[in-house]
Amino acid sequence: MKVLVTDPIADAGLDVLRDAGHEVETGYELEGADLLEAVADANALIVRSGTEVTREVLEAADDLVIVGRAGIGVDNIDIDAATDEGVIVANAPEGNVRAAAEHTVAMTFAAARSIPQAHVRLKGGEWAKSDYLGAELNGKTLGIVGLGRVGQEVAKKLDSLGMDLVAFDPYISQERADRLGAQLVELEDCLERADFLTIHTPLTPETEGMISDDELEMLEGGYLVNVGRGGIVDEEALARKVEDGTLEGAALDVFAEEPLPEGSPLLGVDDVIVTPHLGASTEAAQENVATSTAEQVVAALEGEPVMNALNAPSVDESAFPRIEPYIGLAETAGKVAAQLLEGRIEGVEVTYEGDIADEDVELVTASALKGVFEPLEWQVNAVNAPQIAEDRGVEVTESKTHQAADFQSLVSVTVSDGDEDISVDGTLFAGDDPRIVRVDGFRVDAIPHGRMVITRNTDEPGVIGLIGSVMGDYDVNIAGMFNARETIGGEALTVYNVDSEVPDAAREELESDERIIGVRYITLNGQA
Repeated sequence: MKVLVTDPIADAGLDVLRDAGHEVETGYELEGADLLEAVADANALIVRSGTEVTREVLEAADDLVIVGRAGIGVDNIDIDAATDEGVIVANAPEGNVRAAAEHTVAMTFAAARSIPQAHVRLKGGEWAKSDYLGAELNGKTLGIVGLGRVGQEVAKKLDSLGMDLVAFDPYISQERADRLGAQLVELEDCLERADFLTIHTPLTPETEGMISDDELEMLEGGYLVNVGRGGIVDEEALARKVEDGTLEGAALDVFAEEPLPEGSPLLGVDDVIVTPHLGASTEAAQENVATSTAEQVVAALEGEPVMNALNAPSVDESAFPRIEPYIGLAETAGKVAAQLLEGRIEGVEVTYEGDIADEDVELVTASALKGVFEPLEWQVNAVNAPQIAEDRGVEVTESKTHQAADFQSLVSVTVSDGDEDISVDGTLFAGDDPRIVRVDGFRVDAIPHGRMVITRNTDEPGVIGLIGSVMGDYDVNIAGMFNARETIGGEALTVYNVDSEVPDAAREELESDERIIGVRYITLNGQA
């Protein structure tokens, strides 16, 4: 079969393809009409960041089975269009883990000992030995924000150098952290205790600008290192805090805008070290990425599972119509449950009752996990969600029963932090109309869509009126309301569908009333 490679990859990857018997065609300058012509008879396409894989490109390739991205980022690939065309999109997220971790360690040493600054001055003829009094890593505390693959590798390397480890990651289990020798803490505690802070969390709406003036003040006297994603650290605030002495120094390999603009405030601060996104720039990393991508292409062309597919469900074709409506339902239940649980997720249980228990529900369970992890993990989907759970030490259980008390089929997603758990149950009305029918044991009939507010309060007169009044004061329109209670005068739970974002101030005002036990704002369907 023909594999078209339009961006340079390591020869090791090309060898994997040829050894499998495939024809490899390279076209590193292809674009426009030439790209459309070249891809027309291709069975697989391998790209890096240089080729834009648009809907037009995908529609021109009738025989295309897979697009392999030799790297992690897929911003240049129209995944929705690929899905529409039945084309698998796969990336190589693990090939550069070691390289990124090693660069993090290198940048940590560079910041601690002012290596680049001293180098430049000595090259310029200055013997500035007395100007640089460095910090040793041994005995210092390393704060890690994001304990995923790279964060875990950094933890192992710096733990071996005698550092104490604290980490902030709401989606890693305590057991996995214990294995790494890291203490899980909240973000504020992580910042206040850290002598060195490294960042390895994906860039999401929740993490964008997460480290700014207030957070940097908590890191007073420390160093910040970011080889993860640009945009998580407020670069102007960081430049100020290093320049005014709040921080001892910083080292960054990634930036909100790349290439880094000439006018960036980071460039004017001597104790801020910058490198041009070199985290994955090692020969070994490039070979790993190339071979990983090639192996996935070979698997797809041979009809085998693709480990890092971003959009490819795996289920028997004849069974798919029966489980398809439950895929979105399970994902939604997972999203709601995860956003309701305030603690760190240690376990996820997915339970099937009634007719759905007769089906192969592996894909449905994976979709529930996708919903649970989506607020955190970049590019999570039903294919890679189980691996994310394994990487983070989250225990996943699946159970079935053919008995369903009130419904023909019921899907329940329960998330637990080890002490507390939250369950969200869903079903389908009229075959394909999803409903949330139970939240933490409270019976409701809620439409899972858009923006939702879930309140818990004492069951007494005037509380629902108060909630409606406060929502109105903040110009939040209530589109629907579904109420349940334990007993008369006991605890009540209400689900509100709302038309706009609920400001923090509105939630704070509600929670200041002693009758309100808690208010949670839930977003679904890509809403903010």
